[in-house]
Amino acid sequence: MSDDEPDLELLELLRARLGLNPDNEGPPDTKVLQSAEFIYDNSTDVAIDMRSTKAAAALILAEMTKRAYSTATWSQQPLHPHAKDEATVDFIFTMDLLNFSFWSEKDESERFAVVYQGKRWTGYFSLVALLQRALHQGIPITSPAFWIDEEKCSDDVLRTVFSSGAEDGEEIPLFEQRVRCLREAGQVLEDEFDGSVATLIEDAKGSAAGLVNRLADRFACFRDEGVFEKKSVRFLKRAQIFVADLWACFEGESYGEFNDIETITMFADYRIPQILSSLSILSYCPPLQSKILRREPIESGHPWELQIRGCSIWAVELLRREIVKLDPKAKVNAILIDFFLYDLAKEREKAALEGEGEEPIPHHRTRSIWY
Repeated sequence: MSDDEPDLELLELLRARLGLNPDNEGPPDTKVLQSAEFIYDNSTDVAIDMRSTKAAAALILAEMTKRAYSTATWSQQPLHPHAKDEATVDFIFTMDLLNFSFWSEKDESERFAVVYQGKRWTGYFSLVALLQRALHQGIPITSPAFWIDEEKCSDDVLRTVFSSGAEDGEEIPLFEQRVRCLREAGQVLEDEFDGSVATLIEDAKGSAAGLVNRLADRFACFRDEGVFEKKSVRFLKRAQIFVADLWACFEGESYGEFNDIETITMFADYRIPQILSSLSILSYCPPLQSKILRREPIESGHPWELQIRGCSIWAVELLRREIVKLDPKAKVNAILIDFFLYDLAKEREKAALEGEGEEPIPHHRTRSIWY
């Protein structure tokens, strides 16, 4: 060994004496909740109303109890996979790799939609439907090996997969970015995890936070971060929802077994802030409120957008705490609250379209791959 080369044994000994060995680092932490609290503490344009939060907590607890809301609810969605196997793991990974930006400037009848099994699907479920349609047609769209084979999985093939199926249908938003996400993720899985999503999960050793951090560290397309008040903040929406979907689909067992599932926060997108606003939990400064009502875009990374997302995460955490105060035995976490609020938002939207309810408050419009 030359004088310029480090003594690896000595370095290991020093790390051990200083408590720097990986085994002594303590449990993983995504830093998402801390980021949300920091954003809330320093927010000047988005506020949380505690009176409305307490009232909503009682409502949500009553409805979740009435509906027996649990992880089993996830599999009741007709398009979600029902098998408890590795193929389902691959499906969920693909789904959450591409789970972003479904809002449209067009009317409901003209927006991107997929007709599958005799039903028209929009939004997030248009993605799930097109993945199921591709598999039904024999296209291995959930295979990482397929994504990096640009001969079999050409851009033209992917354009067909991501098409609405209608000749005059709107193209799925951010098509090129979706292709880039598939190719990038496929290459990382091939290079570092033997081409296997299951191996990626096993590498986290049962830690939800550990799996989220691996996704953010190894895959650029999962690195959902920003800078607010000169401080780096993390949201990690799609990385977290991958863990949540695994947990829900497998009902906390097998690939969905995590020893720290409570570290996962809500998934900061545009739907949950919308329902939080309609419940009077979130309120916006007049210029931001006006921009949202006029359906004008907000740039990704803009302080307004960061405040909306961060305060939404913190609001759901406050809802969770209030629910636990009301019923200490309630089996509830941020994941289930998020799922419930998303379903509630969709129910209200459907009722409004059918003329049976008020038109919902518009959601903020930010076009990005993060949500």
